[in-house]
Amino acid sequence: SSDLGDGTVIGLDARLALRDAVVMNGILVHGLDYDDTYLPGSVHLSASCVPVVLGMGAHAGANGRDMLMAAVLGLEIGARVAAAARGGFVNAGFHATGIAGAFGSAVAAGRLMKLNAEQHMLAQGVALSLTSGTLQPLQEGSWTKRVHPGWAGASGITAAAFARAGYVAPAQAYEGHFGLYSCFLGEHKASAQPQAVVEGLGESWEFTRTSIKLFPACHQLHAFMNCAIKLAKEQKFNAENVETVRALVADAAVPLVCEPRASKLKPASSYSAQFSLPYSVACALTRGRFGLNEIEAPSYTDGELLKLANKVSYEIDPDSGFPKSRSGEVIVKMKDGRELRHRDNILPDEPASAESIVAKFMQNTDGILALERAERVRDTVL
Repeated sequence: SSDLGDGTVIGLDARLALRDAVVMNGILVHGLDYDDTYLPGSVHLSASCVPVVLGMGAHAGANGRDMLMAAVLGLEIGARVAAAARGGFVNAGFHATGIAGAFGSAVAAGRLMKLNAEQHMLAQGVALSLTSGTLQPLQEGSWTKRVHPGWAGASGITAAAFARAGYVAPAQAYEGHFGLYSCFLGEHKASAQPQAVVEGLGESWEFTRTSIKLFPACHQLHAFMNCAIKLAKEQKFNAENVETVRALVADAAVPLVCEPRASKLKPASSYSAQFSLPYSVACALTRGRFGLNEIEAPSYTDGELLKLANKVSYEIDPDSGFPKSRSGEVIVKMKDGRELRHRDNILPDEPASAESIVAKFMQNTDGILALERAERVRDTVL
């Protein structure tokens, strides 16, 4: 197609208008749910902030140092806005990535637009009216959750542009009577701590605690897959020798990965598979892994896997540490009477070794980039 602007989209020859390019790149970064998570806020921030910084940076002719600074500020503000909700966004049915991402992206874009302090405040006020994203897509295995970070990025650019022009917006975007933490948390608003957004700002850094995902699936599932993989190393599991599998789950995770039960037991799409506790645990128990192959149709329609998935049930975990930690426990009862169990706690960061991050990069570029080029990118980044 013909070029419509100066915005570059990853893997696409055509150039788009800046905000359209940011939306597309945000969708691409978040599309496999393999992007990093700031666990204390249940939020994926790179997926909105990085496309904004790349797009606005090129648009504004910024240098690398300015772009890195904008990224740091956007990621930090987004992390703080999300964490201050104390898990309330998820509990209220909102996708924190779309909500907090707009506020962080407004700071990143505003930095590259060289906004002053007053304008940055206005941009946060505009972002309040542009932020969005509910978790309904996860109930149905539909696609729109992927749009949230890209839309948050475009909203951030729009908010910063309005502010640069002096557009009058609320000064109390967070703490106002109809501000973010009053309106978006419903019955959970009492647990929010809006002041946490600014406590230690510029001295203690939150975004650096972001976790790199090693499974292309909802982060609420990772503790369970860690458990199942640990058990799989000790025992051979198949649908025939397993009586039941029980998982102890945080109540906030239930509507994300456990219900509606029928669609979780038999994923109808790749996206459903990435948010299914029964399916992911069945994969981890029998294959000892959950990778890109496990989110393809030959896998999530596999009869033996689905047979085992049907034996997986859940109970509310009385000792869940959510939102401070992601905990999970898997209890397998064998037909010979033995009971095998393992518990995993991601507290509150899920560390990934340098080797595993590099391995993930090489796996993701396999068949996409020539090996020599992938190695050159790897070595340059390192």
